[in-house]
Parts: sequence; C-alpha cells; structure tokens
Amino acid sequence: MAEALDFSAKVRNRAGKGAARAARRDGRVPGVIYGNKQDPVMITVDPIELLKQVSASGFFGRVYNIDVEGTAHRVLPRDLQLDPVTDQPIHVDFMRFSAQTRVNVDVVVNFLNEEDSPGLRLGGVLNVVRHAIELLCRPDNIPESLEADLTGLEIGDGIHISDIKLPEGVEPTITDRDFTVATIAAPTIVEEEEAEDEDLEGEEGLEGEEGVEEGQAGPEDSQGDAEKSSEQED
Repeated sequence: MAEALDFSAKVRNRAGKGAARAARRDGRVPGVIYGNKQDPVMITVDPIELLKQVSASGFFGRVYNIDVEGTAHRVLPRDLQLDPVTDQPIHVDFMRFSAQTRVNVDVVVNFLNEEDSPGLRLGGVLNVVRHAIELLCRPDNIPESLEADLTGLEIGDGIHISDIKLPEGVEPTITDRDFTVATIAAPTIVEEEEAEDEDLEGEEGLEGEEGVEEGQAGPEDSQGDAEKSSEQED
C-alpha cells in the first residue's frame, strides 16, 4: 500500500465555467473536492505540481492529503480532464472518503523472474492479457502494484488471477471466473516457413525450365528430322 502524498491547493471562490476560465488565465488548474456527505470545495492547483503527480504511475490509485489553505482533506483522484490540443490538465476532481468507502481502481501488474521461466528461455513469448487488474478495496488499502511470478512456467502455461497474491481486504471486480492475466506463447516461425516455401518454389521452377530445354526440340532439329524422313522415303 502506497503512503498518502501531500498536496496543496487554493480556494476558488466561484463555481462555473467563467470562474474556471479565469483560474486558467491566472496559470492555475481548477478543480473540486467532493464526497463523504460534505459540501464540495472549489479549488485551484499548481499545474506543474499536478503534472508531476499525473506523470507518475498510478495517479488514480494514490491517496492524497490536500491542504486547502489550512484545511486538510484526505482524497482520491477521480477524474482528470485534458485539453484536446495541448494535452495539458484543465480540470481535476478529488473525492473524500470514509473508513467504509470502497472504490474500483486499476492496479498495474509487474511480471517477475522472467529468467527463471523455462518457456521463455526456450524462445517463448510473454503474452500479457491484462497489464492492469481492476480491484475493489478501501482507498487506504490500494496496492501500488501486483506481482506475477513467472518462475517455472513452460510454453503453454498461463498465470491466472488466483496465482497472484492480493492484500487482505482487496478483491478483483471479476469474481465469476479465474481469468487469465498472461500466458507463455510458443515462438513465431512464420517468416522462416515462408522463406522455405519460396526456396522450394524457386527450385521447382528451375527444374521445370531444365525439363523444357531437354525435351523440346528447337527449330533446326525439327528441320533436320524432316529432311531425314524425306530422304528415307526417296
């Protein structure tokens, strides 16, 4: 479980699109803190600090302690809007939570010990079906990542959700089946087979040309045969 990170914000006195545009003109990113049966708080945040947090892995699975001019809010990021042209943040939402709150969050899967997989050593390929898994848990109990151990896996073997150890109180949102996370696939040799087929076709073509040259009579040979036949008749 990741530790909560500190984040600062300023109060935005007005709501609405006009106030949001004014905040952007002042070089700030507008946002809102809501939830936990409390009134929403309109805020603005520093765009550089926000980009720093967004660029780090697992932004939406990280708990923040936001200090809004002396008032602390323990929150989880829930939405981030980006400018379609510049790809810069233009609005961010944070949600307060209580001890009973449970949320859905995607957590990345790290694959360990590739060198200890016989299948991969023989040229097999790690086919990742799910790079991240959606989990249901309390915000304070969100794992930073999940670990999938590849030790001993042969070609054709797979890793399922039951093979991954989850922290207590954390469960996948898919519970009706033991779904696949990754497999060890056989190496692809299609290009080599195509090259061999082309070589065989080339050899057959050469043999055919040689057969024509050996079995087909040229114009001069045909004329000589006709003259011999005429002489025999005489």
